[in-house]
Amino acid sequence: MENVLTPQQRSLAIVACLEAQGDIERLRTALHAALDNHLTVSQLKEALSHLYAYTGFPRSLNALGALQQVVAERKADGRPVVEGREADPLPANFDALAEGTKMQTRLTGQPFNYAFAPQTDYYLKAHLFGDIFARNNLSPAERELVTVAALSGMEGVAPQLAAHKAGALNMGLTEAQVESIALTLQENHLVPSGLGGDKPWPVGEKNEAYAQYFIGQSYLAPLSAAQGGPVNVTFEPRCRNNWHVHHGAVQVLICVSGRGWYQEWGKEAVEMRPGTVIAIPAEAKHWHGAAKDSWFQHLTYMANAEPGASNEWLEPVEDAAYNLLP
Repeated sequence: MENVLTPQQRSLAIVACLEAQGDIERLRTALHAALDNHLTVSQLKEALSHLYAYTGFPRSLNALGALQQVVAERKADGRPVVEGREADPLPANFDALAEGTKMQTRLTGQPFNYAFAPQTDYYLKAHLFGDIFARNNLSPAERELVTVAALSGMEGVAPQLAAHKAGALNMGLTEAQVESIALTLQENHLVPSGLGGDKPWPVGEKNEAYAQYFIGQSYLAPLSAAQGGPVNVTFEPRCRNNWHVHHGAVQVLICVSGRGWYQEWGKEAVEMRPGTVIAIPAEAKHWHGAAKDSWFQHLTYMANAEPGASNEWLEPVEDAAYNLLP
C-alpha cells in the first residue's frame, strides 16, 4: 500500500506516537526531523498540548520540555526554526459547551452523552471538543491524525482507537490517510506490523460458537464486553464468514491489521487494510474475511440497533468466486 501522508503529516504521526510511548530520546530526533520537514514550533506545541487529553499531563509536559530543548539547540546551532502563528483568540462570546457539543457530534457522527459521569461528559464537550478543538493552529483533521497515532502506540485503549479512526474520517481524513497512519508507524518500528509473533491486536479464543458459519478458522477477542463491544475478530488466511444479513442494526467494521475483503450482494468486493472503515447498512446481504495470503483482523460493533435486532446466516461464499479475488 502506498503511504499517502505528506512528510509533515508523517512527522506529526511519529511525534504523537513517541509522545504517547514516553520515548523522549527518540522523540527528540523526531522533533528535529519534524522541524526539518517545515512543521512550525506552534504546530508541534499545539499537537503535544492537545495530546494531554489522551495521554495525560506527564507525557505531554515531558514532550513539550523536549521540544523546548530541541528549539534551543537548533537556534544555538543556527539551524532553521519557524515559530509559526499562534491560534487566534477565541471570541468573547465563545460558548465552549455549545461549540464542543457540535464538534463531538461531528466526530462521532451522532449525539453522545455520557450519562454515567456527567462531569466527564462536560469536560469532554466544553474543554476538549470546545476549548481545545477551537484553537485553529491545528485543523480538526490534524488533531484526529495525532490522536489516532498516539492511541496506536498505547496499550489498553482499543475501543478509543477504533472510535477515533472512524472519527478521523468524519473530520476530513480519507480512508487512505487513516491507513497510512498505521503504515507510517510500522515503517518507523513504532508499532508491530503484520500478525507475526508480536500481534498488535489480541487474537482471543477460537470462534467455536459461530464456526458453522465460517470457512476456515476465526477467533474472537471482546475488547469492551461490559459496554457491548467492540469485538476484535481475527481470520486466518482464506477464512471468511457466510453471506449474512443484520436485521435492524448497522454493523461497523474497522480493519486493524492484515488484509481482507468485504462484499455486499451484487457489488464488487472491497479490499480492507488497516484503517479501512465500513458501515454496513441494515438488511444488506454481505460477507467479510481474510485475503488468500494474509491474516486479517477487524474490530466490529453494532450501531443504531433497533429492538429485536438479529442476524440471519445464509449460504457460504463459494471457492469459485472467492478465488477470483487477488
